Amino acid sequence: METRKKRKKKMSPLKKTVLILLGVLVALLIGATAIAGKTYFDVKSTANKVSKPVKGRPEGTNIKDGKPFSVLMLGIDTGEFGRSDVGRSDTLLVATVNPNEKKTTLLSVPRDTRTEIVGHGTVEKVAHAYAYGQEKMALDTVEKLLGVPLDHYVWINMEGFEDLVNAVGGVEVNNKFEFKQDGHTFPKGKNKLNGDQALAYTRMRYEDPNGDYGRQVRQQEVIAAIADQALTFNGVTKYKQILKAIEDNMKTDLEPDEMFKIAMDYRESFKTIDEETLHGNGEMIDGLSYQVIPDEELVRVQTLLKQQLAK
Repeated sequence: METRKKRKKKMSPLKKTVLILLGVLVALLIGATAIAGKTYFDVKSTANKVSKPVKGRPEGTNIKDGKPFSVLMLGIDTGEFGRSDVGRSDTLLVATVNPNEKKTTLLSVPRDTRTEIVGHGTVEKVAHAYAYGQEKMALDTVEKLLGVPLDHYVWINMEGFEDLVNAVGGVEVNNKFEFKQDGHTFPKGKNKLNGDQALAYTRMRYEDPNGDYGRQVRQQEVIAAIADQALTFNGVTKYKQILKAIEDNMKTDLEPDEMFKIAMDYRESFKTIDEETLHGNGEMIDGLSYQVIPDEELVRVQTLLKQQLAK
């Protein structure tokens, strides 16, 4: 959306998106240690297992120095419907976190955005970058598209998304209109979803008048609901199931100490959230549907992100 929304009193869904992807391990640690000290070691063990550095990339901002940083968040469709291939980045979000301004900007990038795939020599959908070259190519491609350095990445595959919903005991969403997807019917209003239903709920876009943008809103809604459930007493008591889902389905180049630093020392940066979307025009090129980003829109977003990352 072009109009930024700032929420200071109530945690927004996008804030929860950032927190669950960047700080869920620490959030669980804080809540669960009140029940059992062993939880600390379980959480740290999971943090170590999900940490995966990227070779051939410049060193990112040192989070331990308390400087602004950026993170590419990817929702990967690996494992969906029994598939075992690498998969594509079904969801792309870029978070810029500025502790000096106490503000975070979260940018949604449409997966059908037409751009150069850096290192592959083609111009096609940005979602394909991960399939061709995993984290490095995805980082290089989105970095060139947006014209700003991307310091870190976090990805979770869609099978893990389903596992997380089941681990927290299901989530409740408020559906805007009735639709059907993957054999499920979602009536208008409140729906309690299990993992399989939540995955279908977040995949629908063709019946949505807002297309992929509407789908992104539903993804953010479900992620927010996961965060809500994970931080309840019921969620904390299920921390082992939640950690198992994270361990099996999530990777990041953030080290455990950096995750703790973000959750504990950058929390003021999440008090103001600017929600942004990279807007494109739908075009058919060689029989394929793309989102083509106008030059003025790219300049707008690039300027915004550069300001947010200013030291």
